[in-house]
Amino acid sequence: MSFYDQYVYDSKGNKISMDDYRGKVVIVVNTATGCGFTPQYKQLEELYSKYHDKGLEIIDVPCNQFGNQAPGSDEEITQFCTLKYHTEFPQMKKSDVNGENALPLFEYLKSQKGFEGFGKGIAAVTMNAMIKAKGKEAVESPDIKWNFTKFVIDREGSVVARFEPTNPMDDLARCVGALI
Repeated sequence: MSFYDQYVYDSKGNKISMDDYRGKVVIVVNTATGCGFTPQYKQLEELYSKYHDKGLEIIDVPCNQFGNQAPGSDEEITQFCTLKYHTEFPQMKKSDVNGENALPLFEYLKSQKGFEGFGKGIAAVTMNAMIKAKGKEAVESPDIKWNFTKFVIDREGSVVARFEPTNPMDDLARCVGALI
């Protein structure tokens, strides 16, 4: 199995094959509209606007598994993103990224790039404490730990990086810029 064998569903329920993104640089991100990291939509849109014409695509998968922070319908989520952050990249159908109902795409991504920590800074310390409180298995698991975990896929379909929500958005921008 490869990245191009995976799929998601758009907000209208249509199956979208990752093969449609062959030859593109892709960011796959699980998002939420009511999260402390939600302002990252602004930087994601800036990246999309800057690099879309050069081959960048963003696959935004809203997820309500972390703190019930994406409670709205698919339509409400799209309206929020469009009105508040002026996003032009599409939001997919709200889906699970962990557990028995996780999208196979996220199972694949996690198998390619596991969790390596939250990095440094106040938010990272807070997130590390939250995960450590769940036990050693939670820390060592490749599972998505929170909203706005971003995977970067290169033009050949390789998962080249995983950015946790606490990683600087500038690091993501440099990674994408190097691949474009």
